[in-house]
Amino acid sequence: MAERAGHGRSWVDAAVRWSRPLAGVALGVLTAAAEVLFLLLAGLAVAAVAPVPAARRRLGAATLRYARRVAEWERRRLAIVAAEPSPPPVRVSGPRVLGYLAARLLPAALGLLTGGLLAVGVVLAGIVVRSFLAGTLTAVDLLLQAFIGAALLLLNLQATVSVAMLDRWLARRLLESTSREALRLRISELTVSRAGVLAAVDVERQRIERDLHDGLQQRLVALGMLLGRARRSRDPDRARELLVQAHEDTQRAIDELRDVAWRVYPSALDHTTLDEVLGMVAQRSAIPVRISYDVPVRPARPIETVLYFVACEAITNSTKHAGATLITIEIGTRDAGIEMRVRDDGVGGADPHGSGLQGLARRVTALDGRFDLHSPPGGPTTIRVEVPCA
Repeated sequence: MAERAGHGRSWVDAAVRWSRPLAGVALGVLTAAAEVLFLLLAGLAVAAVAPVPAARRRLGAATLRYARRVAEWERRRLAIVAAEPSPPPVRVSGPRVLGYLAARLLPAALGLLTGGLLAVGVVLAGIVVRSFLAGTLTAVDLLLQAFIGAALLLLNLQATVSVAMLDRWLARRLLESTSREALRLRISELTVSRAGVLAAVDVERQRIERDLHDGLQQRLVALGMLLGRARRSRDPDRARELLVQAHEDTQRAIDELRDVAWRVYPSALDHTTLDEVLGMVAQRSAIPVRISYDVPVRPARPIETVLYFVACEAITNSTKHAGATLITIEIGTRDAGIEMRVRDDGVGGADPHGSGLQGLARRVTALDGRFDLHSPPGGPTTIRVEVPCA
């Protein structure tokens, strides 16, 4: 019994080993058809806006961004088929990504050919079996046809495996950087992120100065005038009324100062977790905020700080500009990092080139993360942030 069970498992393992390349090649043919359509539409769109440089640059950047997503999906498909761990994000240049999508036409065409031959073989096998059952084919002829069919089937399966290997080779060759290219790309990323961080710090410094000058400083000036009026007043009741008003203004000034300090650094993260700090922010929000937090291990402080600033900026923008009635914040783990999605049901149309969102994107990029904004006219607006933990 144990020997039979072992033989059964070996047959199952063999079937799984052969079925993975077949499934991968078949799925690759379907995705290649979608990629051809994507490349054609992108090429036509870029050609249509070629006379307008700004639109051409913006459309070209969007094309490269979506091409990277498609290439990452292809790498995940290949990893799943080969039972390998998820690959790292694609970090090669945009032309290489587009070149990979175009080069995938070769394994897709070969996969379509092998699949068609396999389908033809199945049809011919059905014809042979039906002829034998009808008595028009002898047993010797049946054995001969079965031998030829088995040989052709093995060749077809081997061809399918070769197509799958070619598909993986193209992905490794075109989507994985060599050590020299990786070093050059890393230096370029660090240079860009450093400049971005300096710009973000400068913008943040200007905003803090503006908040102190336009808000807190004006309130303190008004507070000094109230105290002066109270000191000069000869009417005790009027003086008491002015002191009460001055006390209320002092409390408001303290609240504004606390808000400005939190925009510099959320000190509450020193003694509590990110979800609790965002809960405090949600309580002060004029729009209902729903928070979902599922992170088993607390991330590093810089990661929590960046996620905090992104969430706060998103809540502020939704309150001021989007006309939203609900904000949803979802924070969880993804691969080897943290993913946060902030979504509101407002009117959309957020400008990704605005100073606030650009500053957030620079903060995320400084941690080797990704910042994506999707805000079509009419809404909804979704901000997606991925930050690696290691």
